[in-house]
Amino acid sequence: MDYALHEVLEVQEMTAFKTVCLTKSKTMKALVSDPQLKAIMQHDVDISTRQLQEFASILSNAKH
Repeated sequence: MDYALHEVLEVQEMTAFKTVCLTKSKTMKALVSDPQLKAIMQHDVDISTRQLQEFASILSNAKH
């Protein structure tokens, strides 16, 4: 699919942001002792991982 340059750049920015979120959640989850907070962080890890896979798919299909 043909995407405009600004669209590709937006997806790249979102990918960078979600990568930071994923890294932070994974790191902090190891330090958390509260089970509820740990479950919320694991949920965020799962969602962020799925979103990054979707962003990768979009970027791989974008014509440069």
